[in-house]
Amino acid sequence: MGLVLDRLGSWLGRTLSRPVHVHGSARPTPPDVLLACLRPGDVLLAEGHSRISSAIKYLTQSTWSHAALFVGDALAGRAPEGHCFIEADIVEGVRSVGVAEFDGLLTRICRPSGLTDADCRRLVAFAVERIGLQYDLRNVVDLARYLFPTPPVPQRFRRRMIALGSGDPTRAICSTLIAQAFQSVRYPILPVVSRQSAGDPQCPGCMTEILHVRHHSLFTPRDFDVSPYFEIVKPGLAGGFDYRGLQWGEQPGGAN
Repeated sequence: MGLVLDRLGSWLGRTLSRPVHVHGSARPTPPDVLLACLRPGDVLLAEGHSRISSAIKYLTQSTWSHAALFVGDALAGRAPEGHCFIEADIVEGVRSVGVAEFDGLLTRICRPSGLTDADCRRLVAFAVERIGLQYDLRNVVDLARYLFPTPPVPQRFRRRMIALGSGDPTRAICSTLIAQAFQSVRYPILPVVSRQSAGDPQCPGCMTEILHVRHHSLFTPRDFDVSPYFEIVKPGLAGGFDYRGLQWGEQPGGAN
């Protein structure tokens, strides 16, 4: 039975990872421009074009279906030349890839604000140590739900659907690896916030916000985009932007 589930899970993983044609209206950032703007610890979000990407974008109501951690030269000597990202893949597990993996895809750079150099090194080391970790694809229930690009799930339950099941394929699909890396250095993404009395006799109405760690299985790529603790870096603006240098074509009808 285990062999059958292994084969079925592997087939589902390959099917879900297979690219599908998607019409795009925006221009992807060239790989060399992207690399010039990245720093270790940055999270790169990407709009994937696979069947599973379509389902994740629908469930999260977001453009972004994939996330990778930029680790700079931390992989020098232990990975193929040019590999500077760590990601979780549904078939291969945790792996390193180069910037070419995101060529032709819409991307967004999310930069943790104020992350110290020491914590950045710990964050990167956490991810590097997990390269090669494989995921159990025998949980076919976890995988089969992504065969439906737009599953009929009420909006309030969509995030929970991503975390449904035993968890192994979920960790390969969602942003759990990166979320765990940031949680290992106590850096917030989208923590659960509660309020309690500050306990100050001089200010009986004063409240203190307490942050609670959200379970890592509930994180999705869009969380890094909407997090108040991550800056959005746009490579096209990083080197300066002069709108007056743009060349505009004639509008239909001769309008100015």
